[in-house]
Amino acid sequence: MYNALIALLGCVNLIAFVLFGIDKQKAVHGKWRIPESVLILTAICGGGIGAYLGMRIFHHKTRKPLFAFGVPLVALAEYAVLAYAFANHVI
Repeated sequence: MYNALIALLGCVNLIAFVLFGIDKQKAVHGKWRIPESVLILTAICGGGIGAYLGMRIFHHKTRKPLFAFGVPLVALAEYAVLAYAFANHVI
């Protein structure tokens, strides 16, 4: 059970991270962009940590309030739930 959950969350976080990188490159080159709703939804669906790292590493969407405050809150909530679950053997 642990391995499947960790693998799933790892994949979702990797996808969120990669989406932020792709969207940044598209923004730089003036191409079609990934909708903000997709980026936020990916963060909410378990990719908060990956989305936050993507924001910071690629310097992308850091000035938009929804991303500047929302993604770190989602990442913090995700981390807190995981820490609680693993510490208390809930999962």
